Amino acid sequence: MKAIVIEKTEGGSKAALTQFDEANLMDGDVTVRVEYSTINYKDGLAISGKAPVVRRWPMIGGIDLSGTVENSSHPKWKAGDKVILNGFGLGETHLGAYAEKVRVKGDWLVRLPDGVSPRDAMAIGTAGYTAMLSVLALERHGIAPAQGPAIVTGAAGGVGSVAVALLSKLGYHVVASTGRTSEADYLKSLGAAEIIDRAELSGAAKPLARERWAAGVDSVGSTTLANVLSMTKYGGAIAACGLAQGMDLPTSVAPFILRGVSLLGVDSVMCRMEWREQAWQRLASDLDREKLKAITTEIPLDKVIETAPSILAGKVRGRIVVRVAD
Repeated sequence: MKAIVIEKTEGGSKAALTQFDEANLMDGDVTVRVEYSTINYKDGLAISGKAPVVRRWPMIGGIDLSGTVENSSHPKWKAGDKVILNGFGLGETHLGAYAEKVRVKGDWLVRLPDGVSPRDAMAIGTAGYTAMLSVLALERHGIAPAQGPAIVTGAAGGVGSVAVALLSKLGYHVVASTGRTSEADYLKSLGAAEIIDRAELSGAAKPLARERWAAGVDSVGSTTLANVLSMTKYGGAIAACGLAQGMDLPTSVAPFILRGVSLLGVDSVMCRMEWREQAWQRLASDLDREKLKAITTEIPLDKVIETAPSILAGKVRGRIVVRVAD
């Protein structure tokens, strides 16, 4: 079968589209025929070797998939079921989605919601699913639109684009932060009420700054997140789900103990199944399909390797769907 295999080399790693023997798939109780995947920031890192994402060699890349169960010994799944898989080490420690088939644990799979096509599921992908997990985290914390605006950082990227669309539909005044101000019209079409240049959040953060928003979804981390926290209103909360700018957080405890601000960590990889299923059901009902269509482009599997550097360079708008099945 066709697969993008990442091999360890003397100088790092190398990815190539090649033939892979299905007999060498890893253990699992469900085999899935992959229809679509996607390219996330983590996929770009794995394919380029820019960060130690891959922890087993050789590795088939791809952390996301939608497809059809081919065979199963798991009691929940049968041949013909339409499924989604996000995370659980796919493309990192377990052979991933950039292949015509995967063999995985049935406990990792989520049923494709009614009204969501396999292609739509990967237009959403880990990025959109993470955005929804972030919104759910804010809701569990009791945050609501009446408390004030919501900031979305990295707004023109995959997580950001979906977060803007979701928060806008929920009634938030959405402030979209981006380094690509040329994307202002695009972000406004998704529901952003205000666009700010990421430079406003790039300087050294003060312990506390003028209160500007009550909620936020941050996929950037580092200095940007530090500034976002310093500008969060009393009792507000920020859901942190990414580290595009870095893993550090140069801030102080001031926002937390003087304004009662909360920093909510959002993990999509090992997230509990209850929250996964809730997120996908909410995406099925809350995400405007026309907006999803507007943020999505599609490429075949043989274009993944050449496309990956663009997502690391911040040149990708919205979401990229990878068509795996011929």
